[in-house]
Amino acid sequence: MSNSTIKTPCVGLCSTVYGDLVCRGCKRFHHEVIQWNGYDEEAKRAVWLRLEQLLVQVMAGKLEVFDPQKLRWQLEQRKIRFVPHQSEYCWAYQLIARGARVISNLEAYGMVLLPEFRDWALPELRDAIDREFFILSEAHYQRYIAPAFLNDALAD
Repeated sequence: MSNSTIKTPCVGLCSTVYGDLVCRGCKRFHHEVIQWNGYDEEAKRAVWLRLEQLLVQVMAGKLEVFDPQKLRWQLEQRKIRFVPHQSEYCWAYQLIARGARVISNLEAYGMVLLPEFRDWALPELRDAIDREFFILSEAHYQRYIAPAFLNDALAD
């Protein structure tokens, strides 16, 4: 699976059309969703990198990937799309997002839940991960993006 098969972080659940400043699906900012096709490769890489860093932060607090090769092999076998050059923790998210209801043994996928999450059902954990990823994206937006928009509006 090459990175060229995934050209956008979009997951098909866009909430920016309903007025959200951060998409609940892909976690991009509203202006990034709107302007994505006009971005050059450097701008797209910057967005991908921010999303990866936030997701890795969330995932590393919930599980450990102890065998990235096994995880990659499982993703390929199950034809689950992932970005090969991203962290294995992003791969783990793709697996859990797509297979939370059918996975019974995470160790078979090269990962294990951290002790405080071992009693959680995977669908519940998937939803918690998604919420935390969204909250971090919103916080990033409020801290770094919203003030610039306010300053621009006040300058007009």
